[in-house]
Amino acid sequence: MYTLIEAQSLPEGLVGAETRRLGRYADLLPAAFVIPSSFEEGFYRHNNLPAQLAALFAAVRPERIDEDALEPLCLRAGALILGSALLDDAVQGFYRALHQAELDSGPVHLRRPGERRVERAQARSPGAEVLHALKRLWADDWSFGAVLERLDVTRSVALEARAVLVLRGGAGQPDAELAARLKVEQAWVNPDGLVGLE
Repeated sequence: MYTLIEAQSLPEGLVGAETRRLGRYADLLPAAFVIPSSFEEGFYRHNNLPAQLAALFAAVRPERIDEDALEPLCLRAGALILGSALLDDAVQGFYRALHQAELDSGPVHLRRPGERRVERAQARSPGAEVLHALKRLWADDWSFGAVLERLDVTRSVALEARAVLVLRGGAGQPDAELAARLKVEQAWVNPDGLVGLE
């Protein structure tokens, strides 16, 4: 786990492009940190999820998608993600990152850099609620809409591990004045500070 300032010097594939941009405005940010893509990758690997998901979707043909057959597969895939466990070391590392960022109590939201869909949690130490929100965000990658979009765009259900932002408060609203000041297309703010850039 990395602060958004630390993320500025890390590869985009590890932390996300938006994360690196947000790190430039550290003085405007609420409490936040980024979960690197390697954390999700480790979760998938430890639970042998790539093989299980490949077997689950083996009959799906991108050139001829049977949406009625696809939907229950997506539900099973989401349940598989939610029912899989993180290694204890990973869980403890996650809890430490929450505590160090002072995000182990109060409202937080999680989202992928560059995306606006969020999962919310009311954090209580050590942070199990936030961990559950993270797994819901991962499971959403296997929703019917997400899988159908991947099939349409990439002709595959496979996906790459990606970073996740954890930020204090809600998802925020666009602030045109701040966006103009920062010379960005959109800036999203909540009462705690800047929580998104486009």
